[in-house]
Amino acid sequence: MWTHYEPVHAVTYFHPRSRAATEAIGLRGYWRGYFAGRAAPLGAVDAAPVVAAFFSFAPPMVARALPSVWSLATPEEALRARLTGAVQALAELTYELPEAHLVEAAELLEAAAGEVDTAGRVLGAANAALPRGEYPLARLWQAATTLREHRGDGHIAALVAAGLDPAETLAWKVALGTDPVNLLGRGWTEEQWTAARDRLTGRGWLTADGEPTAHGRTTFDAVEDATDVAAARPWRVLGADRVDRLRELLEPIARAAHTVIPADSPIGLPALRS
Repeated sequence: MWTHYEPVHAVTYFHPRSRAATEAIGLRGYWRGYFAGRAAPLGAVDAAPVVAAFFSFAPPMVARALPSVWSLATPEEALRARLTGAVQALAELTYELPEAHLVEAAELLEAAAGEVDTAGRVLGAANAALPRGEYPLARLWQAATTLREHRGDGHIAALVAAGLDPAETLAWKVALGTDPVNLLGRGWTEEQWTAARDRLTGRGWLTADGEPTAHGRTTFDAVEDATDVAAARPWRVLGADRVDRLRELLEPIARAAHTVIPADSPIGLPALRS
């Protein structure tokens, strides 16, 4: 299900209409819009909670954006801008789909999002508490966002339990094949990258040549399994028949979203299987 709802959310990072919506409220530059939009459900927070919740960004990079972005736009303005941009993006991508299709997809995805367990999941809880959207695409995007942040919170908990810090996690992704160009923009220095790789090597995750070991792969597979378990409740409650129907409804929406999501994006989102 993640591969079907994550693309719905991800248009907010990659579609020009989303970028234009944040720039219209004074958040010029990609990272200002990113940090303000994604952190806005938490309120006018300083950098420290966002460093913890977003996990993969170096603290100095977050501190360059927060709290200064709140002098350019309030959290309420950032929330309206990110929703406006996402809805405009999805409207452009799904204009050929009947309204009844979008309404049903929104209702089912909202039903799933309404079942998230928010205990210990800060970003998931903050998004789940936002008002329900007025239009189907707004409801669809907000439900997808709640589910992806809920899943992300669980993933970070699994990474922490496995003893991985943010720089090590990114270094591991690079070892698995993620283009480092897409991760170097997260603010870590070359020295920190090198130290993270050295720590993974010392723990038996990487060989001396930087290749993943069997131990590393097995241990990280356990992280992915724990992430799935922590994210399973909404789909279990929804039931197999409604999950199958929702997957069918989301398929053309997700495929349309993939047309604006780079194949090598740092999200690591796989293409939908045919």
